Amino acid sequence: MLRSPVFHHNAVLNPNTERSRNVRPKVLAVASGGGHWVQLLRIKPAFEHCDVTFVTVHESYSAQVPDHKFYLVNDANRWTRIALLKAARRIAWIVWNEKPDIVVSTGAAPGYLALRFGQMMGARTIWLDSIANVEQLSMSGDRIGHCADLWLTQWPHLARPDGPYYTGAVL
Repeated sequence: MLRSPVFHHNAVLNPNTERSRNVRPKVLAVASGGGHWVQLLRIKPAFEHCDVTFVTVHESYSAQVPDHKFYLVNDANRWTRIALLKAARRIAWIVWNEKPDIVVSTGAAPGYLALRFGQMMGARTIWLDSIANVEQLSMSGDRIGHCADLWLTQWPHLARPDGPYYTGAVL
């Protein structure tokens, strides 16, 4: 199981901010469907002391996180430009309204967009590249990784000194 000190509220919240140390950090957890969603759920225990909001592309997934706020976005990728713009608009709205302290994603396009918008809002960002990407990093991970506060891979041979880092796999 992946556990990181980044998830601990003292490592995330600056004591000079308006938020009190007694307030649970707000996490926006974002993933597209299938394996990306499964992996996001696998790291859910790392957020047990946080106020977590989930964002994904399948409405049926809301049943898997019944005690959490849940947002639905349309599925999109680089080949569906109009759908990608629609998803970007929705994700920007979610990030603006939720104002998360941390944005974490296991991929793909919705997570990339959420990390970008989260950074603009001052959130800490975490990208965990999919375990399915055995031979090389995912395209989204390769593009967002250098910008993320924490960039992780689940394959030791894909780790590099400047990131992504390997600390274990979640499956």
